Amino acid sequence: MLKDIDPQTPSRRRFVGVAAAAIAATSLSKLAFAESTQAITEVAPSAGGDKTAIRPLHVHVPEAQLVELRRRIKATRWPERETVTDASQGVQLATVQKLARYWATGYDWRKVEARLNALPQFVTEIDGLDIHFIHVRSKHQNALPIIVTHGWPGSIIEQMKIIGPLTNPTAHGGTPSDAFDVVIPSLPGYGFSGKPSATGWDPARIARAWVVLMQRLGYSRYVAQGGDWGNAVTEQMALLTPPGLLGIHTNMPATVPDDIAKALKFGDPAPAGLSPDEKHAFDQLDFFYKHGLGYAQEMAGRPQTLYGIEDSPVGLASWMLDHDAASLALISRVFDGQPEGLSRDDVLDNVTLYWLTNTGISSARLYWENKLNFFAPKHVGIPVAVSVFPDELYAAPRSWTEQAYPKLIHYNRLPKGGHFAAWEQPKAFTEELRASFQSLR
Repeated sequence: MLKDIDPQTPSRRRFVGVAAAAIAATSLSKLAFAESTQAITEVAPSAGGDKTAIRPLHVHVPEAQLVELRRRIKATRWPERETVTDASQGVQLATVQKLARYWATGYDWRKVEARLNALPQFVTEIDGLDIHFIHVRSKHQNALPIIVTHGWPGSIIEQMKIIGPLTNPTAHGGTPSDAFDVVIPSLPGYGFSGKPSATGWDPARIARAWVVLMQRLGYSRYVAQGGDWGNAVTEQMALLTPPGLLGIHTNMPATVPDDIAKALKFGDPAPAGLSPDEKHAFDQLDFFYKHGLGYAQEMAGRPQTLYGIEDSPVGLASWMLDHDAASLALISRVFDGQPEGLSRDDVLDNVTLYWLTNTGISSARLYWENKLNFFAPKHVGIPVAVSVFPDELYAAPRSWTEQAYPKLIHYNRLPKGGHFAAWEQPKAFTEELRASFQSLR
C-alpha cells in the first residue's frame, strides 16, 4: 500500500517524481487541448444584438491547432497496402502517404487563410442558423448578381478561382458587360456556417435561406449556379420561383429519364435505341452506381457513425478523396507530381478547412436530410443553362437535358474537366457562366 512507503525512501521519491511529471503532462495536455479548440473565426458584433444583421468575418486559426494537426498526421497508424495494383479497393496507400507527408511537412495553411481574409466575408442568421458567405461586388455598373453554391466534398475553396474573373472581367479576357456580383455561401454544417442542431436542413430549406440571403443583400434580380449539392439547392430555388431569380446554371444537371433510372436501379442492361451520347451517359452512371456510390449511401444512412473522419486527419482526407473515380485519379496524379487543374495545395486547402472547422460529420448529414432523387428531373420551369464536363459523374446528353429543362437557354459540352469544374477549369467555367446568362442581362 502507498501509505506504507517511507516518504524519504528512493522508491517513494521516484513515485512522487513520476506522479508530478504525469500531473504536469496532463496539465500541458489540457492546455494544448484548450488552445486547439479556440475559435478560428472572429465575427464583428452587430448593433443592438441583431443576429440577422450582416456581420464581417475574419479567419485566424490558432497556431496550436495547426501544430496538433501535424502531430496527428505524423501519428497515423497505417494499414498494409491494397492487394491490387489499381484503385479498385479505394484510395491507394501510396497516394495517401504522399499526401500525408506533404501535409505534415510542406503545406502552409496560412497562405489560403490570407487569401480568404483578402475577400469580403460575412455571417448573417437565417432561419435560426448562422450562414457564412463571401460577397464580392464588381466595380462595373449593371453587374449581374449570382449566388454560387458548392457541394460535398467541396466548400467555398472550390469557387475562389472564379471570383476575380467574374467580378473583374476586363482583367480576365472579358468586357464590362460580362461582370457579376458574386455571392458564395457555405452550406449549413459546412465551413464557417453554423451546424444545425436539429433536423430539417434539406436542400429545399437551404434554397429558401438563399432566397432570403439575396433579398437581404438588396438584390431584386439575380441568377444562381451550382453543382453537386449546389445543383440540388439551385434547382430547389428555381422551383420556388422567387420574383428576382432570372435563371440558373448547373454543371451537374438532373436529367436522367425514368426508364434509364429504372434500369440502373435494378442493374438491367441499357434500354435499346440509345444514341452514342446516351449510351455513354448510361455506362458512366452504371459504373458509379455499382462502384462509386458507397460513400453517399453511408452518409445518407448512418452519418453519425463516421467518428473516424473527425478524429483522424488522414481518415478525413482519404474519405474526401474517394468521391468519384475520375477525381481520385486526377488527385492521385497531382500527388505523383504531374501538373493538373488542381495542385497539392488546392486539395489540402479544402481538406484542411473541413478539419479545422470539424465538419466531417455535420456536412455528411445533408445526405441523411435529403429526400430528393438526385438525378431525376425536377421540372424546373425557369431558364436553365447547362455545361457538361466530360469527367463528371455522367455527361448529360443534350436529348435528356432538353427533356428535363423545357426553357434550356444554353447547352455546351466541354473538352476537359470533371466534378470540381470551377476549381479545376476556372477559365472554361467562367466563360460558360458569361455565355449562359448573356441573354438574361
